[in-house]
Amino acid sequence: MSGTSMDGADAVLVDFSGARPAVLAAASQPFPDTLRAAFGALQQPGEDEIHREALAANALAQVYADCVAALLREARIDAASVTAIGAHGQTIRHRPGLYDGIGYTRQSQHPARLAELAGIDVVADFRSRDLAAGGQGAPLVPALHHALFGSEAETRVACNIGGISNISILPAAGPVSGFDCGPGNALLDYWIGRHRGLAFDSNGDWAASGRVDAALLAQCLAEPYFSAAPPKSTGRDLFHSGWLEARLAAFPQLPPADVQATLAALTAEAIARDVRSSAPDALRLIVCGGGARNAFMMARLAQALPGVAIETSADYGVPVSQVEAIAFAWLARQCLMRLPGNVPTVTGAAGPRVLGAIYPR
Repeated sequence: MSGTSMDGADAVLVDFSGARPAVLAAASQPFPDTLRAAFGALQQPGEDEIHREALAANALAQVYADCVAALLREARIDAASVTAIGAHGQTIRHRPGLYDGIGYTRQSQHPARLAELAGIDVVADFRSRDLAAGGQGAPLVPALHHALFGSEAETRVACNIGGISNISILPAAGPVSGFDCGPGNALLDYWIGRHRGLAFDSNGDWAASGRVDAALLAQCLAEPYFSAAPPKSTGRDLFHSGWLEARLAAFPQLPPADVQATLAALTAEAIARDVRSSAPDALRLIVCGGGARNAFMMARLAQALPGVAIETSADYGVPVSQVEAIAFAWLARQCLMRLPGNVPTVTGAAGPRVLGAIYPR
């Protein structure tokens, strides 16, 4: 899995033979600066896009192959022991048609090249079939969230905070639902990169040094996406640097640390609003992804959701960096077994669909 934070690839080796998925090993591979810059540039229209995207996809296949090799070394097994690789690719455009009727999503990668390099079957292109069936193509993790964190005794919400944040509503009884809440770490990473030259705000320390500006927070929350009804999904197509800069134009004197604090509060408040409106009986919010390591953001969530226990996936035995990767291993398994991978109540698709395309080794 490589998500909207665009910082690298995470891989897990998962055994699905038991009642719950069991992670046998994990590995990660950072993106070279050149690849991260290439994918960042592809978020917006530009010259020679086809050529640049093809080169980035080739480079990503090598990063994925290196990550798989590290995983196999960690697990001390060979490629022949692995049934398949579920490879998400790097999202460079996500336009599911929420506002303008344009329905497509683009995850850049070269799965055939990965199959060649790794010597393992590859399953890729998980989102397009859901879109073809009238869905958003996202989020695709709620089914796994339910398997890992659901309870028959209480309603819970699982929340992934990557570049974009999303929630999965896991009722004690009834269908699973979920949707993208809005920005996660994407705007925070952009802002600290611009002002401090860092890839991310470790522990939310820089945000904690600032002050949340109520006027800027209100202006950001006025974005129509936040009040749109689900099913809905979003990405850097909407929440990018230009979106932020347009809202900062009215606040030229605001200290950069205050902007960082406000962006962290934006992520937390958007999630909290969605929990309050869509899962008012939730007793627990189980957070995974990089945002789970942001103490300032987690504290804001606790303030915004009194009476809801704020936990992380690690409290349930799943490291916060592994949940998304487990999900795409599970989706690959579903594809190979010709079983649905989407949840129509989440994505809005016309019905359950088998997701993915298979690239034999």
